[in-house]
Amino acid sequence: MFQRLRSDIQCILARDPAARSRWEVVTCYPGLHALVMHRAAHWCWVRGLRWPGRFLSQVSRWLTGIEIHPGARIGDGVFIDHGMGVVIGETAEIGDGCTIYQGVTLGGTSLTRGAKRHPTLGRNVVVGAGAKVLGGFTVGDGAAIGSNAVVTKPVPAGATAVGIPARIIRADDQRDGAAFPAYGVTRADDPVSQALKGLVDSAASQEHQIAQLWQALERLGARRGDAAATSEEVTALRD
Repeated sequence: MFQRLRSDIQCILARDPAARSRWEVVTCYPGLHALVMHRAAHWCWVRGLRWPGRFLSQVSRWLTGIEIHPGARIGDGVFIDHGMGVVIGETAEIGDGCTIYQGVTLGGTSLTRGAKRHPTLGRNVVVGAGAKVLGGFTVGDGAAIGSNAVVTKPVPAGATAVGIPARIIRADDQRDGAAFPAYGVTRADDPVSQALKGLVDSAASQEHQIAQLWQALERLGARRGDAAATSEEVTALRD
């Protein structure tokens, strides 16, 4: 137990530059407190002590603002950063080394009892603030979920999911240089945003071309008007 606690503390120190000491992490990080209490609740749950497990999870929710069902399975080195508003459902599974930010929901979309209703996160997955991952599918190892994305389909390993509903970007070589993509940030734009930007640029180009055509027509009309006036002057002189 203490070895796992040391591992949790070390992963926070490695991923949060605001963490200054182990004592600060132990006393001031609600994500760590929630994980410790979840392990106790999960211990009760798997041994058939369902009510004590649920009660411990509720106490943890009151104290930390993080709601983890005692049936959820959470690996080693998981970091819940800030944590307020995080909800992790009963059949969710979180792999080693994952990072989850505030406001994340790992939720279910099925009402079938006993079914796999909540997502499975592979190893080293990053889920950005406010993201919703809904359903009993798998998010592959090393994937990133952008902040506020709504994911309802599997995410391949190493990919990034962004938008509502989420779209998949193969972003292994598009993340912003850092080995750890905080908040699921990537240099790659949402493909829908890129398409809209292309349409806006095309419309602006067409407007510019139309303006140039109008200017050319006005110059041509002025020249024709001058030519007509000159012809009338010559006719008048002959008369």
